[in-house]
Amino acid sequence: MKPKKIPNISVDCVVFGFDTTTKSLNVLLINRYLESKDSNDILVDDYVLTGYHVYEDETLDESASRVLKEFTGLTNQYKKQFKAFGNPDRLTNPKDLVWIKSEAFNSRTITIAYYFLINTEDIDLENNTHYAKWFPLKQLPEIGFDHKEIIKEAHEDLKVKCLSEPIVFELLPDKFTINDVQDLYESILEIKIDNRNFRRKLINKKYIVPLNEKQVGVSKKPAQLYMFSKDVYEKIYQKNYLISI
Repeated sequence: MKPKKIPNISVDCVVFGFDTTTKSLNVLLINRYLESKDSNDILVDDYVLTGYHVYEDETLDESASRVLKEFTGLTNQYKKQFKAFGNPDRLTNPKDLVWIKSEAFNSRTITIAYYFLINTEDIDLENNTHYAKWFPLKQLPEIGFDHKEIIKEAHEDLKVKCLSEPIVFELLPDKFTINDVQDLYESILEIKIDNRNFRRKLINKKYIVPLNEKQVGVSKKPAQLYMFSKDVYEKIYQKNYLISI
């Protein structure tokens, strides 16, 4: 039996990824395209977040995870619900109204927004049926609905969250350099960080584990590789929490 959707409640997913080559925080968007049936004129051609209606028999978290899996094929990724968007005018742009009519959507839809942190290497865009594409956060294309506002709010929440929890490592490969971590923090926080102080502080973290490996395939001197130990971090966090009591 086909799941029954709630017509005016949806989830929208901001999927963040980090490009270690361009050193940019990126967001994954899908092409929203619609032609007129009568004249083949292009009515809508822009980009939006991935999202869909919530089904009656699932939680909001389950709905967001389902949407991400359908979009990327990935499961068990870091996700955070950060805000609901319910402005009565959020879907009243002329292009949005055309799209809503073609898809028989409810124009008064409230959406629950999530963001996901993804290692870009885990996504195969070549075979993605949604015409998905990574865009640098500072170079976004024309975006439909109120999704530009949703992306902005997600980024602001990520800025705060990354300073209290080591979630940035969700955006990096399993093996990374100290420069990769610094570049990522600078990209998220939109600031410049003192290289020497940052390196010293990070290397002294017990959950940043040095590997007996260096970069390969680079033109410059290969850098030391490290990994993040979630187990060590959780033990330290638990210990510090007990001490603080």
